[in-house]
Amino acid sequence: MKSIGPVLSVLIALVAIWYGATVWMNSGWTYDQAERKGLTPSFSEVVQDTMNQKRPRLPAPHQVAEELWKTTVEKKVTSKRSLVFHGWITLRATLMGFALGTALGIALAVAIVYSRVMEMSVMPWAVISQTIPIVALAPMIIVLSSSIGIEDRNVPKAIISAYLCFFPVLVGMVKGLRSPDAMQLDLLRTYGASGITSFLKLRLPTSVPYLFTSLKIGIAAALVGTIVGELPTGAIRGLGARILIGDQFGNPMMIWSALFAAAILAGALVTILGIVQNITLKRMGMAQ
Repeated sequence: MKSIGPVLSVLIALVAIWYGATVWMNSGWTYDQAERKGLTPSFSEVVQDTMNQKRPRLPAPHQVAEELWKTTVEKKVTSKRSLVFHGWITLRATLMGFALGTALGIALAVAIVYSRVMEMSVMPWAVISQTIPIVALAPMIIVLSSSIGIEDRNVPKAIISAYLCFFPVLVGMVKGLRSPDAMQLDLLRTYGASGITSFLKLRLPTSVPYLFTSLKIGIAAALVGTIVGELPTGAIRGLGARILIGDQFGNPMMIWSALFAAAILAGALVTILGIVQNITLKRMGMAQ
C-alpha cells in the first residue's frame, strides 16, 4: 500500500508526457490541413484535433484505451480481430519456449556447478550467444525449421523464445546452486551425505529464491522472443502479427493496442510467478 502513491505519481507523469508528445507529434497534420484551407487554428483547436485523429503519428492514451476495449471486451474471443484470441496464440508459444528455456537453463547450471570442464567450455559460449541480435537470428531459425520439415509454426517461435529465456535462468541457477557456504557443505560431508543428497537437501532448496527471480525475467524475455518470432514468418495470428499488419497498413491504433496487450500479458505472467514464489517460499519456511 505504501508504494501506491509513488506508482500513481509516476503513472500520472507518464500520461501527461504522453499527451504532450501527442499534441507535438500530431500538430503538423493539423496545421497542414488548416493551411490548405486558409485557416489559422487556435491552440485549443489544435489540441482537440490532435487528440482525435484517425491515423495519428502518436495515438493519445484514451485512443489506445478505446482500441483495447474494442478488441478485447467488445469482440468475441474466437474472433480473429480479438486481441484475446491473438494473445492466446502468442501465449501458447511463449509457454512452450519458457518451459524449454527453463529446462535447458537448469540443466546447464547443474552441469556447470558440478563440472569445471563445463564451466570453462559452456559458460563463455552462453554469454556470447546473448550478443547475437535476436532480429537477425529469428529468420535463420525459421528458415532452418522449415528446411528440416517442421510445419508447426509454434516450434520456431518456441525456440526463439527459449533462446532469450534460458540465459537468465542459467545465471540465476548457477548463483543459487553456489550460494551454500563451505561450512554447510562440510557439515553434510561430515554426516556422510552423498552428492545427490547434498544437491537435493542443500543446493537445490537454497537456489529456489534465485530461480524464481530468474524465471520472472525469463518469462518476460520469452514473450519478447515469441513476438519477434512472429514478425518474419508472415503469420496472421499472434500479437507480433498484429503489430506487423498494423505497420503494413499504416494503422497505429492496431500497433499500440497490440503493444499494450503484450505488456499486460507480460505483467500477468510475472504476477502469477510472484504468487507462486510467495506460496513456495512460505511452504519452505523461507522469509519473504
